[in-house]
Formats: sequence, structure tokens, C-alpha cells
Amino acid sequence: MRCHIPAARRGPLLCLVPFLWTLALGLWGLSRQDSVWRDEAATWQVAGRPAGEIWRMLGNVDAVHGLYYLLMHGLFEVFGASTTTLRMPSVLAVACAAVCVAVIGRRLAGFWAGLGGALALGLLPAVQFYLQEGRPYALVAAGAGLSALLLVSLLQDRSGRRTWPRWTAYGAVVLVCALLNWLSLLALPAHAATLWWVRAGRGVWLRWAAYGSGAVAGALPLILFSRGQSDQVSWIPPLTWHMLIGPGILLAIGALGAWADRPDRSRVSAAAVGLPLLAVPQLGLIALSLVQPLFLDRYVLFAMVGLALLIGAALGAAVRACAPRFPKASALLVPGAVGVSVLALLPVELGRRAPASRVDDVLAVAGEVARLKRDGDAVLFVPAARRDTALVSPGAFTGLTDLALAESPVASATLKGEEAQPARIREALLEQRRVLLVTDSAKVAKAPSAERDKAKAEVLRERFTVVEDRQVRGRRVTVYERRG
Repeated sequence: MRCHIPAARRGPLLCLVPFLWTLALGLWGLSRQDSVWRDEAATWQVAGRPAGEIWRMLGNVDAVHGLYYLLMHGLFEVFGASTTTLRMPSVLAVACAAVCVAVIGRRLAGFWAGLGGALALGLLPAVQFYLQEGRPYALVAAGAGLSALLLVSLLQDRSGRRTWPRWTAYGAVVLVCALLNWLSLLALPAHAATLWWVRAGRGVWLRWAAYGSGAVAGALPLILFSRGQSDQVSWIPPLTWHMLIGPGILLAIGALGAWADRPDRSRVSAAAVGLPLLAVPQLGLIALSLVQPLFLDRYVLFAMVGLALLIGAALGAAVRACAPRFPKASALLVPGAVGVSVLALLPVELGRRAPASRVDDVLAVAGEVARLKRDGDAVLFVPAARRDTALVSPGAFTGLTDLALAESPVASATLKGEEAQPARIREALLEQRRVLLVTDSAKVAKAPSAERDKAKAEVLRERFTVVEDRQVRGRRVTVYERRG
């Protein structure tokens, strides 16, 4: 079907409409009622440190996110620390990914396929979650979209002239994505599957292997070094069958989209690009998780770019099927499908923008601390990682003595600081009259496992009485007073 929009306006509209659409979805409820959860709190408190201190910390923890932390440090320096600065990079990244989907879909399956897939990307529930997240996963998704676009342009180029700038850009984008999250290298075998699907020539295979290997080599030092910090992901549970339900549903939807595209191996199609990009990273992560538990959907969020391409291909096929009998109505099919999807997904959209969509809120509990504290009070954190509340909102903790802290996070080059030995914590605690305990709410709290946390709990139970208890958005503040 020929689109009724003049040809001269299709290109700009195809980029502008998805970008503005996704931007609007990202700006809608961006602050999440001024809430920040624990993962974002790590970004916030690290980005606020001097660059030299960030670099020193990466030698001990979170090296895998080093490039992202340095990027956010620069943005915090320029625009100031706020939820807007924290999340806008992710919003803009997904908007750019939508533009890439639009261009790829237009090249491979027509105008409506490109527009439909691009508009669908921002509506996918997983994307909506990380669209407003102060973490690097949306940036990786943008890189995956750009690398796929570069690969498509190279596969469609029959001239063979001056392709090295695009191959260089391809390798650079893959490398940057790997430095943001090295599991994004799972996009390379997905691209290899695309090359096999379209029966790429020997020259294309050699160039892909050379530039892809260069990206892997560039990321290899980070991969090897970060493996020494693998304790950070030790909390991820082993793979279970119920964890595969979500990926299975997505792969089924992708397969239907690929079937609707009716691909053949004589051309580059949306199915040839989208289905491997959707399937291979998820299957690869599942395989890795059999060796070490790593299965979290955010690590392969970029696979949603492939799903969006397949959804767009299915919509484009539907438009072409309707066009001969209903030429006017067919032009409304994609806008209508998007409108229905918005209404159908409205509970998801509202839920993703509520503080309850995250496991906790470090800012809300800081407000409770500010309300409950008195001059001369002390504060404890169980586990020590809950100290992020004080690191993100130091003003709320002014005047409180952190009893367990022996060395601050900045001085110790860590995320949560170094705490004193259990005996020293007991002594300090027994000298206090009133203590505020910041911990997880009852729904998500776990029994203390660290010796220091056991010591805190034991003394509070034996020598103190609870006088006030507040639970808010996944966290808890309990006020203890010394008996007698």
C-alpha cells in the first residue's frame, strides 16, 4: 500500500513522530512522585562523587557500570542532581532507539511497519519500566538499535564502496554498549544469525568478524576485571522454569511477527533482523545462567528492539492485506492499534509510574527520618546497604550519629562504607539513649545474616524498647529508646 503522506514528508515524520511519542511517554510521571529506589540511589550517590573518587571506587566495586557512572557524574555536574537529570538519559535513549526501529522497519517492510514498530517500542511493559530508570539499560537498547541499523545499511549496500566508516561506527557502537553492560555482546551472535539468514557474502562475514572481534577485545579487560567483583550478583536466584515463562511468551509473539513478515532468504527482512535480536540474547543469557545465575530481564532489555521490529512487520503486513479492499481504513490501522494498546495497557502504564512499581523508595524513608529524629539521636542501618538513604538525602540525617560506620563510602571507595567490628558496634550502641533503625519493610525484610547486623539486632532487642515504627514504600524506620 502506498502511504497517503507525501514522500518528501515521510522521512522526517517517520523519525519525528516516534521520537516525540516516546519522549512524551518518558516525561509522563518522570519523577514517580519524587521517589528514588535502591538501584537508582547507587547511581545518584556515586555520580555525586568527584571523578577521581569514582575511579578509585571502581577498583573495588561496580566496575561493570563505570562508564555509566562517569557519564552521570558529568550530567550531575552540569545540570545538578535531580530525578530529571537521573532519568532523562534513559528517556532520550529509548526515543533514539524508537527512531532506529522506525528507519529499519521502513527500509525492510515499509512505512507503516517502521512507524508501528517504533510506536510500539515505548509501550512494551519492560521498556516502560526502564524508560524512566536511572540505570544504563536504556542506553544499551539505543546502542542495539543503532548497531542493527548500521548492519542493515551495510547488508543493503551493493556497491561495496567506502563501507569502512560504517563498519568502524558499528564496531564502536558495539564496544560502547559492552562498556555499559558487557552482556550486550550477546547482540553479536544475533547479528551473526542475521548474516546466516540472508546468506551474506564472504566479505561481509569477514568484516563483521573483524570489527566485532575488535569490540570484544576492547571490552575484554572490563569483562575479566569485573568477574573479580562477581559477589555483586551473588543475590540473583538460580534459573527456574517459571522464570522462562516471560521469555517464552515474547518469543512466541516474535515468531508470529516473523511469520506475518513472510521472509525469504533472498533479501534482508524485518524478521531476519528482529527475530535473532529478540531470541538470541535471551537464549544466550539463559545458557549463561545455567553456569552462574544471571537471568534478569534488564540485562537483555535491548532484545525488545527486535520485538518492536517484529510487531511493526506484523502491522505493516496487516495494512498491506487490508489495503486492496479497504484503502482508506487501512491507513487508520496502525494509529488505531496503537490507541487500543494504550488503553489496554493503561493499568501497566500507571503502575510503572507509581512508587510502588519499585521495591522501595529511599527518599520517602528519609522524610520519615527527618520527622522522627531528635537532637542527640543515633542511627543504624540494617543491612548496611540501606545507608544509601543517608547518602542520597544527607540533610535528613543532619545531627544523627551513624553508630556503625567506621569509614565513609567515599573514604573506603565503596558503595556503603566500612562498618566497625560487632563488639565496637555493641559498645557504641549501649552508650545511646535513643536510636533510629533504618531497614526494609516487613514485606521484603530478610533475617540479618552479617555478624554486624546480628549484633545490632541483638542489642536493640535486649536493651531497647520500640517507641515508634513507620513503614513507607518498602522501607522502615523504627525508633528505639533505652530501657530505664
